[in-house]
Amino acid sequence: MSRVCEVTGKKPVSGNKVSHANNKTRRRWLPNLQICSFPSDILGKAVRLRLTARGIRTVEHKGGIDAFIMGARKSRLSDEALKIRKAMEKVSEQKSA
Repeated sequence: MSRVCEVTGKKPVSGNKVSHANNKTRRRWLPNLQICSFPSDILGKAVRLRLTARGIRTVEHKGGIDAFIMGARKSRLSDEALKIRKAMEKVSEQKSA
């Protein structure tokens, strides 16, 4: 499981840790990833995603997981989000037919 936010795409960055004596050693800054469950009205169950704190705020700002995933471009979504979108489209297609 990679350390990448499924909404924002943030991933670890690397750089130097610099001591008081100006010694430089490599280090990594990891994103603030949280495993969140969002209730989906279309699917009728909770959807679990691994998001950063900023990603959680983005989903909530857009009006929930259903509105965010259905409103986003497919090229901007992660593989997991694309699977969820495909399932949402299938369910909404069955409801309309």
